[in-house]
Formats: sequence, C-alpha cells, structure tokens
Amino acid sequence: MNPLPPDPSDHSTSSRRDFDGFYRATVQPLRAYLARLLGDQSEAQDVAQNAFIRIQPAVDAGRAREPRLLLFATARRLALNEIRRRRHHPLDATGGAQLDMTPGTAAAVEDLVGARQELARLEEILLRLPPGCRQVFLLRKVEDLTHEEIARQLGITRKTVENHMTRAYRLLREAYQAAEALPKQKLS
Repeated sequence: MNPLPPDPSDHSTSSRRDFDGFYRATVQPLRAYLARLLGDQSEAQDVAQNAFIRIQPAVDAGRAREPRLLLFATARRLALNEIRRRRHHPLDATGGAQLDMTPGTAAAVEDLVGARQELARLEEILLRLPPGCRQVFLLRKVEDLTHEEIARQLGITRKTVENHMTRAYRLLREAYQAAEALPKQKLS
C-alpha cells in the first residue's frame, strides 16, 4: 500500500517559475496526508507550509529529481518530529501550557509564569547566537535532526555541525551565567 496520494502531475523539472504550480497541485493532498498523521487540520497546514519552505531551494535549483517525493518525505519527518515534541513537552499543540483554572492553582500559575519568563530569556539568548550556530542548534534541538542530517541539509561537514553545536553550547552557557550573575550584582 502506497501511503502517498496519487501524483496529479510530474514536476521533476520544476523551476522557480513552476513552483507555484507545483504548490497548487500538491498542497491539498499533502495537507490531507498530514491531517491523517497528526489528527489536526491546523497543525497539518503549518507542517505543510514548513515542508514547502524547506524543499523550495532544492526544487528551484533543480537538485530535486522527484520534488513530490521529497516534499512528502520532508513533511512526514516534520510531522513525526511534531508528534515526538508533543510527547516530550508539557505544552499543547498551540504552544500554550495546559492550565487547570480551578481554585487553588496559584502555584501552577506561578510555575507557568516562571516557565514563560525562562522561555523568553532563552529566545533572547538564542537570537544573540551567530546565525550558523543558531541554525544548527535549532535543527538539532527543535527539529531533532542528527548531526549527519543537519550536515546534509545545510551542505556542510559533520565536523562543522559539531563545531557549531560546541560553540552554541558555550555561548548559551556564558549567556546564562551572565544572566544569573546580574541579580547577584544588584543585591550587593
């Protein structure tokens, strides 16, 4: 059984000019496929959009011999990453925390506020990373790609990926240490 919907047209020689046609021909079957995998239409639309964005450079450059297969494989990987993320994070699909708003949950609200502040601090620190380090770090930690997958996707060596990760960890550690030291200095 082939899990992919039938191919309405062959776009193996798509150029940038043809990408719109490729998008129109594949977006609905892709969204339907992702909705079955994810069980959520909205999430399926987001993952589909991300998949198109990821494959467009390869399609435009003519590096994708089978753009439709590349699209569905990319989308499937993104969907599986999303499912894995749901399992490992206490956040719901919309990115907000599941709150019990019954009386006596003040501690839960305080925890949520603290978590959101920590997330904002992490986002601020990530934005200060050099672009290459940030991209590699996010592909590893958010997309859950291996070093080999990142190297292939970015067209760099595995050693370069490792160097970017090492540098990202060092810069993140230094930024967190500096942030932790600030309140202590103000109290002195």
